[in-house]
Amino acid sequence: MEKVLRLLGMRYATAALMLVAVAALYGAASFSRPGEASGEGREAPVTSAVVVCPGHEGGRLAVQSLPQKKRGGRVAMTPTKGGSELASMTSPGQGWDEDTKSGEDSFTLRATGAIAGGLEAEQTTHWGGGPDRGLAGARCAAPGTDLWFMGPGPVSADELDLYLTNVDSQPASVDLSALSGEGPLDTTEGRGTPVEPYTTKIVRIGESAEGLGDIVKTAADLALRVRTSSGRVAASLRARAGKGKGIEWVPQSPAPATSLLVPGVPEGSGKRRLLVAVPGEADARITVRVITSEGSFAPQGQDILDAPGRSVTAVALDAALSGRTASVRLTADRPILAGFAAERGADIAYGTATPPLRSTGPGIVADNRFDASVVLTAPAGAATVRVATMNAQGGGAPQEVKVPAGRTVEAKLEAPGGAGGDTAFGAVITPQPGSGPVYASRTLAKGKGDGYLFTVLPIVPAATTLRLPGTADSQGALIPGQSSGPS
Repeated sequence: MEKVLRLLGMRYATAALMLVAVAALYGAASFSRPGEASGEGREAPVTSAVVVCPGHEGGRLAVQSLPQKKRGGRVAMTPTKGGSELASMTSPGQGWDEDTKSGEDSFTLRATGAIAGGLEAEQTTHWGGGPDRGLAGARCAAPGTDLWFMGPGPVSADELDLYLTNVDSQPASVDLSALSGEGPLDTTEGRGTPVEPYTTKIVRIGESAEGLGDIVKTAADLALRVRTSSGRVAASLRARAGKGKGIEWVPQSPAPATSLLVPGVPEGSGKRRLLVAVPGEADARITVRVITSEGSFAPQGQDILDAPGRSVTAVALDAALSGRTASVRLTADRPILAGFAAERGADIAYGTATPPLRSTGPGIVADNRFDASVVLTAPAGAATVRVATMNAQGGGAPQEVKVPAGRTVEAKLEAPGGAGGDTAFGAVITPQPGSGPVYASRTLAKGKGDGYLFTVLPIVPAATTLRLPGTADSQGALIPGQSSGPS
């Protein structure tokens, strides 16, 4: 009898503990929820940021924080593998830059507090001679789990290097896949590439098994997809067209969409190509419009583009642009990726589609020098854009740029105080209230004729706010990665 009573006591005790655990779970859900449950979610200011500058080849690292009234927080740049800080700052609106030597390091920028909102970092390299002659720029990359690049294949670049950086304390595993002009490059190579914590792995596309092997060697153009099966990585893609023929960092593309605008196809001589990728199985029908300073028009014979599914299609734009600065607007019946490839003088550049800037998410560029200009496109309504430049000595007089509806305007960036040449300065590009959507890119250039070097940086809205998912009275509200409302 005593044994039976002991068993019953244990069962009731277990049941009581379960009831306490459930009560604690739902109590925590109610306590942690700010206000009433909402299926719509809310916006919160960004108070932390992590980005990676790929480093390795040397060059300039530049950081620019957004001028704002709210203060607090800290920004620090350190080697990813650990070591002394290169620099730090705590004041909004401040910027700094530092030249680095070639080495094995990438650099990780970490920010906390209000200063993290709208922070921008950039790596630029300028080589006037040698096999890597060229001017190249890259936005320092945020870690992610599913990333795209639109650019050259091994036929168009004698070196194509993918830099993968793990900023976390757990290992990451990366799967690569690619689309080309001949279709998908299906291979088991490039799967399960490990990236250890706080390290950078360089994957040579077409030169190793983890770089998709021999199957990509015949591709002139690539849509490269970087996905992780565990962890996350920051990714940057570097292309060298050939010895002394130009270098560039290929910008990261946004996710596939049915409506895209590719800003900042640069002016001048040389080839200009539109690159379009269709990730899905079905073919896409795409309407193409070119937007210049003279207006918007359909390029003759290229107004409708039929692009095969799971492939990359290249379209020559030389005749349509006639050497003019332009942006390209695309509307498709299937989600697509889009970008451009440009050649001029002794250099190359690549661009990609971008989201529009907004007054609460202005464009920020950290390293403007040499001949610097910003290209602005307003595809729908007219826009007024405030362009403010700043350096360590302070800010210059802001300029107001008018962009008529359906036009592209290029405005030169002037360093504050007349400083020029190789001296870096930051720029903030802000559409004013009442403006239509504005898309932007920045061009740096140096030299003339056959010695002309240039790079194009697509400008994206500064990350100042974060969309938080809605919550409700459910266990899912307490589990990372789950929510009861739209994100």
